[in-house]
Amino acid sequence: MRPLAEFPVAGRSAIRYVLTDVDDTLTHAGRLSAETYGALARLQRAGIKVMPVTAASAGWCDLIARMWPVDAVIGENGGLCFSAGDASGAMRRYYWSSDAERREHNERLTAIGKRICRLVPHAALSPDQHYRETTLALADGDGVLPDRAAVESMLRVLDDAGAQTTVNSMWVLGWLGGFDKLAMTQRMMRELFAIDVAILEDAVLYVGDSLNDEPMFRFFVNSVGVSTVRRFLDRLRSPPRWVTRGPGGVGFVEVAKVLLAAR
Repeated sequence: MRPLAEFPVAGRSAIRYVLTDVDDTLTHAGRLSAETYGALARLQRAGIKVMPVTAASAGWCDLIARMWPVDAVIGENGGLCFSAGDASGAMRRYYWSSDAERREHNERLTAIGKRICRLVPHAALSPDQHYRETTLALADGDGVLPDRAAVESMLRVLDDAGAQTTVNSMWVLGWLGGFDKLAMTQRMMRELFAIDVAILEDAVLYVGDSLNDEPMFRFFVNSVGVSTVRRFLDRLRSPPRWVTRGPGGVGFVEVAKVLLAAR
């Protein structure tokens, strides 16, 4: 990783789409600051399309799509995408899987979650599990990411059940189906903005902080980690290209300033 300050000006000025993780990337210590929210608004006013790409639940994504200065939000690690960006404000909802597939997957995920809570000491469903439509999110009894041994135990149960898995800064995540952050991003960039990110990769920048961002770090030539990404460097095979000085939302504000100054 190289310091964000070394990002060439020509590369900065080419960015037209900013994709960003939310938890510990836009937030810091569980909070979204006024400065970070303002940075999202300034990017959008400058004509840059902004789309969070997060593991957060459908419930959170409904709020983000309606109330934040963003053009759409991909949620549950790629299982869904919500957009309220047209003039009517009507919510458009997109899912990776069909209604019938989601019903079947949710039944299986519910059973897997119960099994993990029986087998892994202190394991619990995340506090927002009731608001999820496509993923299973697991934490410890206090609603935070458990220790490394418990994480590995959860992942083994999920793997044995045939689930896809990843870990972010807050949860162990499991799901059924072929999606992840990158797959849904590729689909929704075509659907919403009529662009192929493989062809227009220089126009897109991704900002993240943890292991579930790795497909995005690997794919996008313009990838930035806020400084909190350093916690996961021993497990990231594909780290981001650039890194900010500040953690979480402080780092995202740095990214916004760099992009806006180049326009």
